[in-house]
Amino acid sequence: MSGTFEGPTHSAGTASDAGPPEVTESDHQRSVLAELRDYRAAFQASALAMAVVDHHGRIVRANDALGGMLGTEPASLAGQPAADLVGLTSDRATWRAYSEVLDGGRSGLRCTRRLKHADGRPLWAEVTAAPVAAPSTGPGRVLLSVADVSDRRELRERLRHLRIHDPVTRLPNRTLFFERLATALENPPEQDGAPGRIGLCYLDIDGFKAVNDTLGHRTGDRLLAAVAARLTDCAEAGGRRTGGHLVARLGGDEFAILVEDSSGTHQLTDLARSVLTALQRPFDVAGHRLSVSASIGVVERSSTGTSATALMQAADTTLYWAKADGRARWTLFDAERNAHRMTRQALSSTLRPAVERGEFTLEYQPLVGMADEVVRGVEALVRWNHPRFGLLAPSRFVPIAEEDGTIVQLGRWVLRTACRQARRWQLEHPDEPALFISVNVAVRQVWDSDLVADVADILAETGLEPGLLQLELTESAVMGSAGRPLRVLQALSDMGVRIAIDDFGTGYSNLAYLSRLPVSVLKLDGAFVRGFRYEDGAHPSPADETIVEAMVQLAHRLGLTVTAECVETSGQAERLRRIGCDTGQGWLYSRAVAPERIAELIGTRPPEG
Repeated sequence: MSGTFEGPTHSAGTASDAGPPEVTESDHQRSVLAELRDYRAAFQASALAMAVVDHHGRIVRANDALGGMLGTEPASLAGQPAADLVGLTSDRATWRAYSEVLDGGRSGLRCTRRLKHADGRPLWAEVTAAPVAAPSTGPGRVLLSVADVSDRRELRERLRHLRIHDPVTRLPNRTLFFERLATALENPPEQDGAPGRIGLCYLDIDGFKAVNDTLGHRTGDRLLAAVAARLTDCAEAGGRRTGGHLVARLGGDEFAILVEDSSGTHQLTDLARSVLTALQRPFDVAGHRLSVSASIGVVERSSTGTSATALMQAADTTLYWAKADGRARWTLFDAERNAHRMTRQALSSTLRPAVERGEFTLEYQPLVGMADEVVRGVEALVRWNHPRFGLLAPSRFVPIAEEDGTIVQLGRWVLRTACRQARRWQLEHPDEPALFISVNVAVRQVWDSDLVADVADILAETGLEPGLLQLELTESAVMGSAGRPLRVLQALSDMGVRIAIDDFGTGYSNLAYLSRLPVSVLKLDGAFVRGFRYEDGAHPSPADETIVEAMVQLAHRLGLTVTAECVETSGQAERLRRIGCDTGQGWLYSRAVAPERIAELIGTRPPEG
């Protein structure tokens, strides 16, 4: 065998060494053009209104849908500024964002605009602008699309309307009211360069619950709708000069009329008067003739520095005042009255802990014999050393204590402290006649505590004789007593404790009860004693003198002693002495003082004044 060994050979053109088929330049161009034709066909046939925009913001090409939306041939749109056609220049922020998309510095923009369709109807459109190439490539062409979202918008608005309106009265509800109120306070209008003012009439319907309970909720709803209509008429009449007011139903039978640009308190009070007048006319509802009234709280103030919460709190407080004052009326917010209410709330919330912390103290006012002007006893008067408000008189907190029941705990402390002090004076001055101690007792102490047991325990604890304790109850609390109160008073009297009727002559004045009650002392109300004051030799009230003389004589015939309160002048004292009053109490003898000062007066005549 001759020749060298050669490897296998392959024929040219066989499948084993053939590469991908060559694509000529003309083939590539044809493919790109075909794809471009497809894109243009899709662009042109799309139901979505679109346009291609150059980096200057002018339309290069628009499709039929955009032309149809704008009512023009698509070709005629070429070269026109796209932003003007679809409302992108209507606000500065949108125009700035759109410009950034054109410049290639922003990846896209989407916003909603209100446009006008070619057929004249308004439409809501969602406008989208996005660069055809990536933003990093710099300015290029932008695809603008405009989608008609009117149906979606209308549905959303319908749902929002249902959410912010009351279904019964069709008025704005609480949600919309507070939206408007917040907007009015955030952007208050100015009036002649001065800060704007805001006003509110907050009302509810007096007696509405009775309509619901007797005639049913359907009739009640119809009445509310009729009330809403009259309120709307009043608001429209009152708001013609200022552009109208917002009437809202806040819930139940509560309504509000918001005056966002108030011209002053007079405007709000005039509006409240017109509302009361309008609601006084009877309503014909479901075959019933109904008469109702309204209580209205009126608040008017500067918008500056006012919050929605503060305004509503003031309105709610003032509405409460209108109801407390008798209903069927309007009441204007009073800052001083509100401050008193706030103080009352502060006292109420801290009263019970204050008793436990020992913040109370007693002062004592002498009860002086009219015949010899010697101190016979003292009345214990409680004071509150409040850490915030200072020393408070009983009138500031005792009514609160009676309302919330703290008077039982406080009254027990007063009784124990006063009896202990009276016993201390007795032990410190054994050679002088012992002073009796007079302590005020609230009606609630009679009902809500075992007063008899409390008194017995305290007398035993302190060692004070029962005859040296006098308990004072108001005439209105004692007169007409029956059942438990009468048994309590009788048990105390049987124990040897003296019972006094305080402020006699101003309550029921049912004299028949005096013969049945275990009463020892009548304390004449100071209003009668003031009539005894002489000025320039003239007697101001002969009737008072006659009444007092008759009451003293009656009391003495019943075996009672008489104490005159509020004795301030020597002339009053002299006349009371001649009439026959047994003891006197007032500034002529002494104001309420600390126990140390009383010790100095034992067995002596107090200095006048």
